[in-house]
Amino acid sequence: MARLVLDLATSRPPTLGGAGWLVCIDGPSGAGKSTLADAVAEASSVRTRVVRLDDMYQGWDGLPHVPDQLEQLLSPLDRDAASSYTRYDWQAGAPGEDVTVAPVPLLVLEGVGAGTARISPLTTVLVWVDAPTELRRRRGVERDGDSFEPHWEAWAEAEAHHFERQGTRGRADVLVDGTGSVPPRTVVPGAAASERAAVPDH
Repeated sequence: MARLVLDLATSRPPTLGGAGWLVCIDGPSGAGKSTLADAVAEASSVRTRVVRLDDMYQGWDGLPHVPDQLEQLLSPLDRDAASSYTRYDWQAGAPGEDVTVAPVPLLVLEGVGAGTARISPLTTVLVWVDAPTELRRRRGVERDGDSFEPHWEAWAEAEAHHFERQGTRGRADVLVDGTGSVPPRTVVPGAAASERAAVPDH
């Protein structure tokens, strides 16, 4: 799966700065985006940086601000200059330290909103990861603890609204079943709707 994503990205011209590829891994919470991002970074033969949007959201209502944040993050990198973002301190419930992101050959953005349409011109490969709702919810609670449970419904509603507005799944280059039971599928431009349905909506 990671190799498919890497091979697709490196087969395309760089889209970020003079020589950088940008892989965006999006999909609903608990689908398996972080696992895939780690696998891509581990399999990569070039210097790779993973930026997790969980570190960028400014709280549980931070999703609507992601397009602005990603634009601000990527704009300097597209000029081959270092950039930064403010890491959110979830325990304190407040912004934390600034994190520097230097230009690298491969940048992986991972998290809900990573595939926002505004950064499409800079995106080399957009990956959509999905899994059944109950499995995603269980993974989310196992990952984040009981603090996630009270926010699940509101967050799920916010991400569904975001995906519908952004048309994220419909723009994806690769569809991934987060259960691992269905092989990932590359979607060619102009593919039929039936092909885009390779990973069912849940």
